Amino acid sequence: MRTMLAASAVLALTGCAGLPAADPNQAWVDLQPAADDTLHALEVDERSWADTRYFEVTPGSHELTVRYQFAVAPGNIGPVDEPLWRDCQLNVKFKDFNAGQRYQLQAGSIGFRPWAKLYDEQRKLVGTGLPAGCQRT
Repeated sequence: MRTMLAASAVLALTGCAGLPAADPNQAWVDLQPAADDTLHALEVDERSWADTRYFEVTPGSHELTVRYQFAVAPGNIGPVDEPLWRDCQLNVKFKDFNAGQRYQLQAGSIGFRPWAKLYDEQRKLVGTGLPAGCQRT
């Protein structure tokens, strides 16, 4: 039993260690979805981004595109028993990314409407996301 617990702990730590080291000459953007939802990095300046777990961008102005998947509770839909899953893209523009800074991109929803907010290291809101299309899944 102890061996299984130790192996599980090592595997969990390995998953966290899988992110590359942050480049001090770039800005890093962590992604944080709401509970039970998924948030993936898709594009930087309309070009595909290879790793869905984060963004790393040069200083300056950029547009980030994320994919946000979330459930709409039955109470927001009508007389149904199961939640309705939405698959949305959001674009977040920010004109002043700084080298060596960490930013956090949070996403959530109100009913059918997704939202995204970009915060700097001081937890100051520096950008908001605009929906770029949603579909049911």
